[in-house]
Amino acid sequence: MAAVCDLTNKQCKPCEGGVPPLPQDEITAMMKQLDGWAQHGSSIGKTFEFKNYYQTMAFVNAVAWLSHREDHHPDLNVGYNKCRVEYSTHAIGGLSENDFICAAKVDALFKV
Repeated sequence: MAAVCDLTNKQCKPCEGGVPPLPQDEITAMMKQLDGWAQHGSSIGKTFEFKNYYQTMAFVNAVAWLSHREDHHPDLNVGYNKCRVEYSTHAIGGLSENDFICAAKVDALFKV
């Protein structure tokens, strides 16, 4: 099994027609590579907490930059001192490796 650092070194690939969602056994294996993320049906999510609104928004802007670079965009729920990040590959109706790559990269942003 690949380490989280391996996920952060990967780039997202377009999920075009015919690419199936990951099977549950692969999802379970990939979830072990992430810290604090949980699967909810066909998505994975995590809530990040901050000291204040400024730090929260700095994180949101960093996630936006990362999302643009990877061309893979999460759903964000932003509050004063927290941000919920959820990934799902809508084009295939489930989870893809891209979701796990981006989740690992978001975790790396939070640790900086």
